[in-house]
Amino acid sequence: MVRVGVIDSGGPADDPPEDRATARSFSADGAIAPALPDRLGHGSAVAAIIRRACPGVSVLHAQVFDDRPVTSALRVAAALHWFAALPEAARPDLLCMSLGLAVDRGPLKAACAPLIARGMVLVAAHPARGAPCYPAAYPGILAATGDARCAWDDVSRLGPALFGAWCNSPEDGVPGMGGASIGAARLAGHLAAISSAQGRLRGLGEAVAALTPLVRHSGPERRGAHGD
Repeated sequence: MVRVGVIDSGGPADDPPEDRATARSFSADGAIAPALPDRLGHGSAVAAIIRRACPGVSVLHAQVFDDRPVTSALRVAAALHWFAALPEAARPDLLCMSLGLAVDRGPLKAACAPLIARGMVLVAAHPARGAPCYPAAYPGILAATGDARCAWDDVSRLGPALFGAWCNSPEDGVPGMGGASIGAARLAGHLAAISSAQGRLRGLGEAVAALTPLVRHSGPERRGAHGD
């Protein structure tokens, strides 16, 4: 079974019991507690996209948002340290961070490093254009965004390690959440499905190689990129 870690707002109250039991919440001081049911709906939406892409996947939630879409580098770093400390048998095959922080923080970069060194695939949301955001801008991390050109099965390549994907674009007349964070969830779903079919992917290089055959669009959208 493929395991995907999701750093977001947690999962819904009706998550599978085994996923609900392992979900944890993180504070800026490093404190860890059982996660509460998702109060934003965002983490639930991310998990639903990954499960749609890879049925049977196990989702391990790390809750860093409460009742507002605001978090800190220290909370995200605490979640990353927790994932790194898990026994190998319990550690996710890949990690989805459908979030991005505007400022580079040392503790966040340091928390990513051991996971990257161990070959875990990290996917993080990043705008298609504009200033860098973190952790997506760190070396070794797959930066992900939404691309309105992409159908469910499509991928776009916008840079060496920046990929776009289906993002529930309102330009297609569909309701609900969209943008770079949903594009990140879809790319994590692509990678989870590939891992399930072909075996665990190791590191950014293997993730990029696995996504390349799915690329249908290259370069930025001609119109304003959804998710900017």
